[in-house]
Amino acid sequence: MTTPAPATPELRLTHAHGDRIDLRAGEVTLFSYVYKPESAWEAPKPYLHPLRTLSGGVVTDYRPNDHRWHKGLQLTASHLSGQNLWGGNTYVHGEGYLPLPERVGSMSHESFDEVSAADGRAVIAERLVWRNYHGDPWADESRRIEIHDLDTSAGAWTLTWSSAITNRRDETLRFGSPTTAGREMAGYTGLFWRGPRGFRGGRLLSPELEGEELMGTQAPWVAYSGEFDSVDGHATVVFAHAPENEHTGDGGEHPAHWFVRSDPFAAVAPSWAFHEELLLPPGDTLTRRWRVVVADGSWERDDITDHLKRQPW
Repeated sequence: MTTPAPATPELRLTHAHGDRIDLRAGEVTLFSYVYKPESAWEAPKPYLHPLRTLSGGVVTDYRPNDHRWHKGLQLTASHLSGQNLWGGNTYVHGEGYLPLPERVGSMSHESFDEVSAADGRAVIAERLVWRNYHGDPWADESRRIEIHDLDTSAGAWTLTWSSAITNRRDETLRFGSPTTAGREMAGYTGLFWRGPRGFRGGRLLSPELEGEELMGTQAPWVAYSGEFDSVDGHATVVFAHAPENEHTGDGGEHPAHWFVRSDPFAAVAPSWAFHEELLLPPGDTLTRRWRVVVADGSWERDDITDHLKRQPW
């Protein structure tokens, strides 16, 4: 007798206007999308936390004591034409990290174009404005977060994040990182995930490499597997580039260099300016699309490759 596949849980959105949007799959809240501004020192911006597996395991951290501005999964810009839309201290070559509040900007929520859930798919479409410390609008962002492919057999679900950032200034926006500012192997910027404290020392994988040797390299995807505190089990979070993402520097066909950490904390970011600045002229639009798979269990390369193949772009 064939055992029937587990039923796919229904997706339901709850919107606390001016604060957050919660997405539930059955009895589990897969995430909260928080867009209410928080501390100015932490470069206020929307974020996803807690992010959970289908079994309810939490795979993000929020305001850890080492970096209070690390909040789940969020889009960041650590160095942007002299401003810091990352949060906290700013790296200055030769002087280290300095408290420079006059450089800390924000990404402010403006409106939602769509907040919906139906037929196994949910959408959050939002308009934001990127601002400098003084509140001047530097860029407009059109953001779309789609949740799809809930796979109860695999114990996984997928989030696709799309952002289009248009330069509103009369001069070029320069996207950089601590590495473009002079600090070696610290190219964090762009989409950034901070894993929970229990994921410290977890496993990093790409199609060809493993562990910290991934830092600063290029690859179409990177996965992080860690073990939960409090409850038994592991989870794997996979980050993948869309085929249309363009890499503007030297070094091959893959669109970005990866910032990764497993110690002293878990972190992954497909950096858009690891080794070289990315330049966005006035009126031009930078578009990026990434996929994040949140899965129960510790996945191997073949598991990841096969799963991604079943979800064509």
